[in-house]
Amino acid sequence: MKRILITGAAGFLGSHLCDRFIKEGFCVVGMDNLITGNMENIEHLMSHENFEFYHHDVSKYVHVSGKLDYILHFASPASPIDYLKIPIQTLKVGSLGTHNLLGLARAKSARMLIASTSEVYGDPLVHPQTEEYYGNVNPVGPRGVYDEAKRFQEAITMAYHTFHGLETRIVRIFNTYGPRMRLNDGRVLPAFIGQALRGEDLTVFGDGSQTRSFCYVDDQVEGIYRLLMSDYPYPVNIGNPDEISIAQFAEEIIELTGTNQKVIYEPLPKDDPMQRQPNITKAKELLGWEPKVDRKEGLKITYEYFKSLPEEKLYKKEHKDFSKYIDKD
Repeated sequence: MKRILITGAAGFLGSHLCDRFIKEGFCVVGMDNLITGNMENIEHLMSHENFEFYHHDVSKYVHVSGKLDYILHFASPASPIDYLKIPIQTLKVGSLGTHNLLGLARAKSARMLIASTSEVYGDPLVHPQTEEYYGNVNPVGPRGVYDEAKRFQEAITMAYHTFHGLETRIVRIFNTYGPRMRLNDGRVLPAFIGQALRGEDLTVFGDGSQTRSFCYVDDQVEGIYRLLMSDYPYPVNIGNPDEISIAQFAEEIIELTGTNQKVIYEPLPKDDPMQRQPNITKAKELLGWEPKVDRKEGLKITYEYFKSLPEEKLYKKEHKDFSKYIDKD
């Protein structure tokens, strides 16, 4: 039986990956320090004979006994609200955490896949974004702690591949959505749905002309699985090229939820990208992958999930107290 380590296992995407690899017959080792993850996402797996969990920060030395065939590194804050509050931890998990896991992969002769992001393209000057585009990124801006952590993560992963011959894979993830997203984590889709469910007006930053491309979580997981099992070591975009403006998206959410809220406009945050659309030619050619779930269908499933949450979660501010994670050095 193959054994896989998944970091960030209690997060949105990490927990869905745990489910997928359990379904595929793997022994899954989940690891998370729970700074942004939630044990509720994986509690259904805790009694499973092929699942074990380590409460650990991968920025510190990582030890896992026994064999490992694969490592998926998905540990990192992904919401701007989170990584702006814990910038040093965000940089550490992308740098020290990745270094620790690459060392573990080398020691175990395991194949390692890292979760990079479309944020490596910054506010792109090329549209749609291909893997060959090097980006337009501000390393000292407020989003630099996340963008540069991911860019460094790609660089050190490729260095381990070329210098040590380690089997590595790099997935560049575009906006992904679905059940288990944190309702109030600041990202546009859960923010809109949360506002609609609370009867609040929907907040659009800027004039709403900026675009995003939303990929349903099942499609994202399928793309990641195929990339891990491929023999391609270079970055691959996994996302849905169906692009929509934020203003149009707000109207879609109002229609979906059957509410009659207005859309209000606030200033655009610094360095917020104006366009996001993946070119997925490589994923199609190399992996035989493209998204299958239509946005209307995926949004309906996601909305039903949020609607089913207890009312206290709807109004709870989910931004944790990060004080114990703040570095003193």
